[in-house]
Amino acid sequence: MEFDVELDARMLSCPLPILRTKKMLSQMQGGQVLKVVATDKKSPDDFTDFCKQTGNDLLSVTQQGDEFVFYLRRR
Repeated sequence: MEFDVELDARMLSCPLPILRTKKMLSQMQGGQVLKVVATDKKSPDDFTDFCKQTGNDLLSVTQQGDEFVFYLRRR
């Protein structure tokens, strides 16, 4: 999937992946896509809840080994 910005949130525990994602999205234009790579096992639930609460689109969630890859579109 094509993306505009990538955020490496590996080895960060909750709530840091979400906090860094929120900060990064605030610097992006509406419609841009952010790729986030995280290793926190709670990340899939956290990102799903975050997108529901903020109105950003969670385009994709995949797991590659111990890593989760998220694609979010800024509202």
